Amino acid sequence: MQFGVFTVGDVTVDPTTGREPTEHERIKAMVAIALKAEEVGLDVFATGEHHNPPFVPSSPTTMLGFVAARTERLLLSTATTLITTNDPVKIAEDYAMLQHLADGRVDLMMGRGNTGPVYPWFGQDIRNGIPLAIENYDLLHRLWREDVVDWKGRFRAPLQSFTSTPRPLDGVPPFVWHGSIRSPEIAEQAAYYGDGFFANHIFWPPEHTQRMVGLYRQRYAHHGHGSADQAIVGLGGQVFMRRNSQDAVREFRPYFDNAPVYGHGPSLEEFTAQTPLTVGSPQQVIDRTLGFRDYVGDYQRQLFLMDHAGLPLKTVLEQLDLLGEEVVPVLRKEFESLRPAHVPAAPTHASLRAAASADREAAAEGGAADRAGAEAGR
Repeated sequence: MQFGVFTVGDVTVDPTTGREPTEHERIKAMVAIALKAEEVGLDVFATGEHHNPPFVPSSPTTMLGFVAARTERLLLSTATTLITTNDPVKIAEDYAMLQHLADGRVDLMMGRGNTGPVYPWFGQDIRNGIPLAIENYDLLHRLWREDVVDWKGRFRAPLQSFTSTPRPLDGVPPFVWHGSIRSPEIAEQAAYYGDGFFANHIFWPPEHTQRMVGLYRQRYAHHGHGSADQAIVGLGGQVFMRRNSQDAVREFRPYFDNAPVYGHGPSLEEFTAQTPLTVGSPQQVIDRTLGFRDYVGDYQRQLFLMDHAGLPLKTVLEQLDLLGEEVVPVLRKEFESLRPAHVPAAPTHASLRAAASADREAAAEGGAADRAGAEAGR
């Protein structure tokens, strides 16, 4: 199972000091978080994509390319690539280039985003959000798998004899997760292609996540990719830890109360009871996270949101130390002991390359057998 962190890159005032970081400070902090993630033994760093204040990650490939040059093992991902407002041709080219530079340590999470005005900024209509996601991903999927593409659709100019360059590393496209909070159409899209489904899992009650993941698993099996429990699932989560749970609650409360998304709403106690947000000791985070399996089944990736709501970088790095030293080692051991042998591990470039090679060998053997049979029948 893969463990990591994802960031939305918000620039938020620290409510305990009144200080707001500059954009430069926030961008540098995101890099520091990625480097720390590798240092403490996490598997994945993922960045969101936003094109409006108070967020800074408008260019994920630039960020991830810089991080790739400074890391050796960390898998680099997006926490949303806007499939609705980005040109799928540019996505194909940009992330294949990043895949080469990072020696395969790249995957993507496709999503529609949560900011309505972004659609007209990029010449689109929000009312076409789902059709855009479906059509654009269909084209992206083909661009990475077909050397020459002829294509015509509704939302962009047609393509004639087009080849996206560079081609994916080793002929293996980056693995794709489809991220969603509320859209069954996106769960269906992930299932149709046999891709991963990432349930954001940070604002909604467990029952909602259970229904979304259950739909994806059912449709994954329907489309013939394997049994429902072999579907590739990822979850988000939010945590804040101190060794003493009372200290964690006391320290995090002002950040929660003033957070741009959920501040000035339900109390911290109500929110932690109704959603996966966990504020407490490392053991409480371990127990709560292990409980996710009870309602989504065995899954392959767990990403934590830890640098939001104005938390200073020093505090976030302390959180990562606790996560890497005390939480993730236990979660790795426990989740692995529970995972049945037929349930796959999280995809990596190496595993996808091996599977592609096995498929080619099987096809070659099948072709040879067909030819031999034809010769024998003469």
